[in-house]
Amino acid sequence: METQSQLLMKEKTTKTTRMSGSEAVIQSLLREGTSIIFGYPGGAIMPIYDALHDHQKELHHVLTRHEQGALHAAEGYAKVTGKVGVCFATSGPGATNTVTGLANAMMDSTPVVLITGQVVSSLLGTDAFQETDVVGVTQPVTKWNYQVRRAEDIPAAIARAFYIARSGRPGPVVIDITKDAQINQLDFYYEPVKSIRSYTPEYPADLAQIEEAARLINLSKKPLALVGQGVIIGNAEKELLDFLEKSGIPAAWTLLGLSAVPSDHPLNVGMLGMHGNYGPNIKTNEADLIVAIGMRFDDRVTGDLSRYATNAKIIHMEIDPAEINKNVHADVPILGNVKKTLPLLTEKIVKNDHSDWLKEFEACQRVEYNRIIEKQLNPIEKGITMGEVVAKVSQAFDNDAIMVTDVGQHQMMGARYFKFKQSRSVVTSGGLGTMGFGLPAAMGAKLGAPDRQVCVFVGDGGLQMTIQELGTIYQTQIPVKIVLLNNNFLGMVRQWQELFFDKRYASTELINPDFQTIAKGYHIPSLKVSERQDLDEAIQKMVEADGPFLLEVIVEKEGNVFPMVPAGASVSDIRLE
Repeated sequence: METQSQLLMKEKTTKTTRMSGSEAVIQSLLREGTSIIFGYPGGAIMPIYDALHDHQKELHHVLTRHEQGALHAAEGYAKVTGKVGVCFATSGPGATNTVTGLANAMMDSTPVVLITGQVVSSLLGTDAFQETDVVGVTQPVTKWNYQVRRAEDIPAAIARAFYIARSGRPGPVVIDITKDAQINQLDFYYEPVKSIRSYTPEYPADLAQIEEAARLINLSKKPLALVGQGVIIGNAEKELLDFLEKSGIPAAWTLLGLSAVPSDHPLNVGMLGMHGNYGPNIKTNEADLIVAIGMRFDDRVTGDLSRYATNAKIIHMEIDPAEINKNVHADVPILGNVKKTLPLLTEKIVKNDHSDWLKEFEACQRVEYNRIIEKQLNPIEKGITMGEVVAKVSQAFDNDAIMVTDVGQHQMMGARYFKFKQSRSVVTSGGLGTMGFGLPAAMGAKLGAPDRQVCVFVGDGGLQMTIQELGTIYQTQIPVKIVLLNNNFLGMVRQWQELFFDKRYASTELINPDFQTIAKGYHIPSLKVSERQDLDEAIQKMVEADGPFLLEVIVEKEGNVFPMVPAGASVSDIRLE
């Protein structure tokens, strides 16, 4: 009688198919449900591209104009779909061009699998043409990476890559495949990975900690929930709302947690952090309890740690044990996926109402509106403000578009003035703050959510870092709406120079090209607006355009983003001007 292992081996043998390593790459991706690949071909990955040529109906390849653009596009796709973004790059400079995107994905917990070609294994370590130690270069900015030198190892490596990229706290993974491994033959058999020894992506909830957290919540008079991206990654938006509505706790969100709670929800009190709202920042130090849900206490949220949440007990709900007590001591740590831990906590808490506490946030919002928001949305000055453009664009899309941003002042204005009705509506670079992220990320977002409007806000500085991706938009006909907020400055750096360096504007003023001519060169319709009376009509034309569209708005040259918590200051020291 055959043993179980013999039966499994027999089954595996009957299911194998003889093929090349490059074909095995394609077949592995198809078995993981991949439908879109972003990439740029080259010599060391040419066999994989040759195999891809036979699968154009199953796999849509988007030819970006730079490998960094491919990574950011894969990030945008992953963020709006919750799936793993996939990209290809060749060896040497092709692989090194992806490092910024990998670092960005690592900081923002975005699941991406990058497959790079490599020189033949016999030339490894010889400084062959376009050889780079991809594993060594990318190790600090990936969740896992691995070099494949044998064709028969390809399926298992890719299966492991996808599992690691999307499980637990997601992140980027690199598989570097030598050219001979791509060419040589193997007996293909694919088995998805469901677990890896010594790798624990999620921890079971500690019920005693749940009980203690519920006790603190039930006793609290001034609790504040801090909502991070972990809620979105874990698809825990409903569980979050159930918890908030039963507990009555006001909720503030991090930049990456934006859209987890609808903008108009009565318990949504605004954004935390350096350019967040007045109320959630100053009330952090008045709260007697902080419930951190899927966030990591980034320095942009906490300010001076020695003066952060000084009166509060801390409940920290987090999937990654490395984040517990890393920056802020947790009185009650709750490890696990918040989709699983939140319902356990909700069950234990009593129905509560914190309307008096909530009114304090409303009072802060009135102060902020009178001092800041009113001037942004209804400015008396001649110059168009970034805030009014963002708000008008949001309204033109019925407050239900996906907002993508680059990095800078427009990013903070987008976070403050764009409104949302549903989750996964924000794609932005949080932890790394990558200028050039916006345009390629918008391409990936639109391809991932073709039925939703996608609008990307870019500055004149960041746009020029990846402006070549207009070529990808033209060739692929990706109907993204691009709003260029042009102030002829590296605006955020200029703001810091104004406030902290005596207005010594060192290397921040830009002499820009004619962006309308550039758009015309890529056959992308565009409009340029410099007068307020032309803004509404131009926005409407952009919204109604069937394909891609560039709207350039000349905004006030020295506008600033307020409120602002100066670097190293306490959140209580937030400045309104």
